[in-house]
Amino acid sequence: MPQPHRPQPRPPADAAPGTATRAANPGLVHCTITGFGPGAGAQLPGYDFVVQADGGPRTELVGALGGGLMSITGEPGGTPLKAGVALVDVLTAKDATTGILAALRHRDRTGQGQLVEVNLLSSLLGSLVNQASGHLATGRDPGPMGNRHPSIAPYETPACRDGQLLAVAVGNDRQFRELARALGAPELAEDLRFARNEDRVQNRTDLIKALEGRLTSDTPHGWTERLTAVSVPCGPVNTVSEAMELAARLGLDPVTPVGEGRVPQVTSPLRLSGTPVAQPFAPPRLDEHGTALRTWLSGPSDDPLPPRM
Repeated sequence: MPQPHRPQPRPPADAAPGTATRAANPGLVHCTITGFGPGAGAQLPGYDFVVQADGGPRTELVGALGGGLMSITGEPGGTPLKAGVALVDVLTAKDATTGILAALRHRDRTGQGQLVEVNLLSSLLGSLVNQASGHLATGRDPGPMGNRHPSIAPYETPACRDGQLLAVAVGNDRQFRELARALGAPELAEDLRFARNEDRVQNRTDLIKALEGRLTSDTPHGWTERLTAVSVPCGPVNTVSEAMELAARLGLDPVTPVGEGRVPQVTSPLRLSGTPVAQPFAPPRLDEHGTALRTWLSGPSDDPLPPRM
C-alpha cells in the first residue's frame, strides 16, 4: 500500500501511517514516500530539483534543504547543475521497491506486515557513494569536476577529431598501457608522471594534453573500435536516440510497441528467467477501462482486478 504524500509531523506510535489498516489486516505492508522524512522536515514539500540542490530555502528547522548533488555536478568554478532527469525521484522509487520487497519476504516468514519509510533526501545521500565517503573520511566537501573522476585518470572525456568527445574509463595501469600502445605512444606508460594511477591523477592536466594530441587523429567512433579491441573501456557520448540504437544492436530490445498510433514505451530493464516481466502498455484513453472497472467495483469484494489495468 504505497502512500506518497506531504506528511505532517510523526504521529504517536499507535497512530502511525497504516496503523488502523494493519489492525484490520496484520499482513499489510504500508510504504510512505516523503521529501525529508517524518521528523523536523515533515511539513516540507519534496521536489526532486530542490533535493538535488546544494542549497535552498531556509527554515528554522532544517536550514538549507538541498542534498548536495548539484554541488558536485558541473564544471569546476561553474554553475551547479542538476542531473538530466529527475534522478532522486527514480532512486527513491527504487529504494521504496527494495524496502517493500524486504517487508514482503518478512511477511512470508512471519505473517506480519510493517511500515516502510523512504524519503528523497536519504535516498540521495545514500547514493552519493564515494563522494559521501570521501567527505566523511576527510571532513572536506567535494566539488564539481566535470566529467573527471576524483581518484582515477584518465576517467573523463578527452577531445578527438573536430572536438568530439570520447568517454575513456581507464581503471587500472594495465589498461593505461594498452591505451598508450593503441595511441602509438607506448612511452607514455613508462613516463614517471603517468606510470601509476596515482601519478596520473596528480599530473592529470599534462596527461590529457598528451592524450588529446594523439586522439585528434580520429573520431570517437574510430577510437572506440580500436580501443575496445584491446579491452580499453571507452565510447562516444551518445544522444538518447543513439543510445536506443546501440541497445537495439546489442539485442536488448529497448523499446516496446504498445499499439498502432500509440507512443512506444521503454522496455523494463529486468530480465527474469522463470517469471517474465510484464512489459509496459499505453496509458489508457479517457474511460477506456471504465466499464470493466465499474463492473469490478460493483462486484464481490474478493473479485480480482481486471487484467492489465
